[in-house]
Amino acid sequence: MNSLPSTPGLGARPVTVSRVAENQWHAVQDDLTVGRGYASRRLDGRTFLSIDTWQDAVFDRLAVAMLADQPAPRYTVVDETDRDLTAAWERAGFVIGRRESEFVVPAGPHAATVPDGVTITTADAAPLRALDRAIRAEVEAGPGWHTMPAEVLPWQGGTRPLDPSKYTVAVRDGRYVGLLRLATRTRRPRIGLVAVLAAEQRQGIARALLSHALSSEATAEVDETNTAAMALFEGIGRRTGRSLELVSGRA
Repeated sequence: MNSLPSTPGLGARPVTVSRVAENQWHAVQDDLTVGRGYASRRLDGRTFLSIDTWQDAVFDRLAVAMLADQPAPRYTVVDETDRDLTAAWERAGFVIGRRESEFVVPAGPHAATVPDGVTITTADAAPLRALDRAIRAEVEAGPGWHTMPAEVLPWQGGTRPLDPSKYTVAVRDGRYVGLLRLATRTRRPRIGLVAVLAAEQRQGIARALLSHALSSEATAEVDETNTAAMALFEGIGRRTGRSLELVSGRA
């Protein structure tokens, strides 16, 4: 367990910040825990930090300890309207990396016609992997993968197989041309990714995928620099909020 000595500015009672587990820190004052910090490493390899305390000085102490223990870059996500929390992370050296709009997409009103020659169906592993690779290459060559939803994994190079059961695909002439990944282990289904090959875009395939896959209301997050995705979800859903992804130590 690594501890930091107390510093002035926290009142007469000393506060000690300790790393109590691989991904957890505690700030203790008079044998009471007055703040907690957490680090979570996502499957895309990025480390996200969070801090729970009501004292600014304790927040700052925890942030210093966590940043010293975690290799750069480090990330966190805050509601755009939470100015106090945003300011706290900015004091720790974080800057805005991306803005996301949050949408709720209804199951019924956006019902779409499937384009001629296209079939919407469940996915098989081999052609799904090929489509995943092609879409990722197109995105990297265009707007950049950083504009995709924050939780979407970079391509794993075959080290982690895709789970076809989570995907719905669009097929034309036996070839996969679009996909939708839907996470259902949340209170409301979450649209993890919807993407269509560049040559097949602007034909209504993305809307058809959503119409086919959504049997209930779902949520989605869209990077506001991704104009095509913003236009799609503004047309079929309602915006419910905005969030900021902050980053520290990015090259």
